[in-house]
Amino acid sequence: MISNQQTLNLSPYMGIYDIVVPKDNMLRQINDLVDFSFVHEELEDKYCLDNGRNAVPPIRMFKYLLLKSIFDLSDVDIVERSKYDRSPKYFLDMAPEDAVIHPSSLTKFRKLRLKDVNLLDMLIQKTVEIALEKELIKSKAIIVDSTHTKARFNQQTPKEFWLNLKIIA
Repeated sequence: MISNQQTLNLSPYMGIYDIVVPKDNMLRQINDLVDFSFVHEELEDKYCLDNGRNAVPPIRMFKYLLLKSIFDLSDVDIVERSKYDRSPKYFLDMAPEDAVIHPSSLTKFRKLRLKDVNLLDMLIQKTVEIALEKELIKSKAIIVDSTHTKARFNQQTPKEFWLNLKIIA
């Protein structure tokens, strides 16, 4: 279920962000300049409005995916980083003491909410348009690398690993 109401964060610890996240921090600038409400509008029909428990806000989930792209991290790594690094937590509109999501939530979000590839392309295009409009991107050209690469982990089967280990030893 997605809530129809915007929430106001009343944490007494929100002021810590003014101390530990500088004004020139890239994530702070993006968060302060870009209105991500378009994500909520685009994904609203992908959620139930009156049934079930409250979902993690779609804007926050989209921002997690944006952080993954910015820092080139895995789901697990970006969630772990958002536990301890204050600038991603600020970017995600979370109070310093708020718990982060489980990394599997990002997989579910991609599969259940962003299964329409055109929707993901539209969200990325909209984000880039806003960034250009706010002069967060200075270049006139954007290069997208679509090279297929192997995953960082388990590039060898267990058998190959042990065979290579024997050769080295």
